[in-house]
Amino acid sequence: MRKRTVRNGMLLVMAALILIILASFYHAGVTEFFDMPRTSEIRVYKIGIFWAAALGGYGVVLAAFGFVLPADKRDAAVRILPVFLAISVLVGLFFYLLSASFDAPDRREYQRLRPGETITI
Repeated sequence: MRKRTVRNGMLLVMAALILIILASFYHAGVTEFFDMPRTSEIRVYKIGIFWAAALGGYGVVLAAFGFVLPADKRDAAVRILPVFLAISVLVGLFFYLLSASFDAPDRREYQRLRPGETITI
């Protein structure tokens, strides 16, 4: 097993998880941060999911090849457990955000009032 190759594949999977979390739950914040029009939220979501799938797929293939290939002398000092724990934390964070999003009110439903507008009850 080439630990270095497995670790690099797992790092790509971790990057894909971060992209999925950003694209799924924070696409509005990303568009506001980069001062993009509000209509580009769906584009940010689609591009984020596409690149997450590409990185994650390549990371899984790379990690699989790392498990199959014979070991190197350089691989003795490589640690895989910290990356595995980080991936586990990111998966847990994703499911926490997913369950919390079911109860959260729609962000567009509660917009700030502009000057001169009134609330009709």
